[in-house]
Amino acid sequence: MKTSHVTEEEKRLYARKILTPQALREILGPLPRRKKAIMCHGTFDLVHPGHIRHLLYAKSKADILITSLTADAHIYKSNFRPFVPQDLRAMNLAVLEVVDYVLIDENPTPIENIKIIQPDYFAKGYEYSKDGLHPRTREEKEALESYGGEILFTPGDIVYSSSHIIETTPPNLSADKLHALMHAEGVTFDKLRSILKSFAGAKVHVVGDTIVDSYTYCTLIGGNTKTPTFSLRFDHQVDFLGGAGIVAKHMKSAGADVRFTTVLGDDALKDFVLNDLQNYGVPCDAIIDRTRPTTQKNLFTARGYRMLKVDKLDNRPISDRILEQLKSLIAGSRADAIVLSDFRHGIFNQTTIPLLIGALPRGPMRVADSQVASRWGNILDFQGFDLITPNEREARFALGDQDSTVRPLAMELYKRANCKYLMLKMGERGMIAYRAPSDTVRSFFTVDSLADRVVDAVGAGDALLAYATITLVVSKCVVSASILGSIAAALACERDGNNPIDTNDLVKRLNQVERQINYE
Repeated sequence: MKTSHVTEEEKRLYARKILTPQALREILGPLPRRKKAIMCHGTFDLVHPGHIRHLLYAKSKADILITSLTADAHIYKSNFRPFVPQDLRAMNLAVLEVVDYVLIDENPTPIENIKIIQPDYFAKGYEYSKDGLHPRTREEKEALESYGGEILFTPGDIVYSSSHIIETTPPNLSADKLHALMHAEGVTFDKLRSILKSFAGAKVHVVGDTIVDSYTYCTLIGGNTKTPTFSLRFDHQVDFLGGAGIVAKHMKSAGADVRFTTVLGDDALKDFVLNDLQNYGVPCDAIIDRTRPTTQKNLFTARGYRMLKVDKLDNRPISDRILEQLKSLIAGSRADAIVLSDFRHGIFNQTTIPLLIGALPRGPMRVADSQVASRWGNILDFQGFDLITPNEREARFALGDQDSTVRPLAMELYKRANCKYLMLKMGERGMIAYRAPSDTVRSFFTVDSLADRVVDAVGAGDALLAYATITLVVSKCVVSASILGSIAAALACERDGNNPIDTNDLVKRLNQVERQINYE
């Protein structure tokens, strides 16, 4: 029998305690009141013993305890914060018996809501008073005194730090945070499974740089006594189709109707690429350039250690003849989505990108991924796209910003790219997505990494790009796209080399996450 750790009745019980400032003012009534109300405000990113002591002391001074928490949009304290999203933080407080009401403050400071609610008391931790009143605390005190309220400072014999806990030993809350996001956005596991079933028939055209990723496995024999040179014995080599090619294979494995357009050299690796795509059922418009090799990246490993990487490539811009062929193939595309997968190996550069974008037909969804962490490129070259999926390093390079925390960084990139959706990949921290806000949805949300163990993180972004794109094509739901893309990325991380992610494997992981959320 399936049981959930939180029943719907319990959810409703907790939800009734999470109110707006106006609703709280109406419940409390005008001053003076028979029952005194006290208000606490903070981030409450992780509710720890210091918070509990603070809340217990506050409740001892009044009849009604209101806890106000800072909305996600106003938290800039450190990178990857808030660790827990606001809806889940609100529920964490609402389940506490000592707390009567919870408020998510959409303002940068609590002053506006103090004026609306007019609590009798406002409780602050003692650390806000020990060195004299901070200017912001003084503003809060003035707001309280304007109607006769009073500020109280709770005893501070023990001080805990949420920031320290999060930065040193962050708890794994990925399933809880995912559950909170899905609940807030009305996304269910049944809906996600239904979306996966609807992938068949989606038409996608992938255009980009092909890479052959070779893994050369060796045994370490020893070192040279005269020079610092390792001696390796060759064991075997495994070749994988990578770059834009694996994006196409992921999409084919997902059930989509995929066409792939690329540039290859005239060599044995070209034959490997074409045979691999043919065997996988991916039609390929291969433009052969006899002046360059097919790009290969050969990783040498020994006893699980990555010893050396040797690249065979030519990053010169493609010729005008090849550019015209690419433009013609793009212009004639009849796909639901066109993906420009840029690895900066000749197809995409400052000259060609505007011309290739100009050839895009009207109608298909436009997607761009510029994985150029070790080369010269800029995701901002792809303006006005429906979806872009850079990683944090690429975002910092594009904006020339090494200092901002991730969320303001992502927001600025979203604005500058003029895109509909941004999915910023953050490695082991998961991803953050931006979209246009409305009365019903927030501008951003996060999805933590769902990988059980990381074997090979290379290629995870390609899996995310593939599954997120198809999900957007069939559902138009960016939250569903982010979740399914993140699960595909997690599965890709758990395997060595570029292996297409099958929807059956994704459904299995989806079911596993659902069981974890339901404590089964």
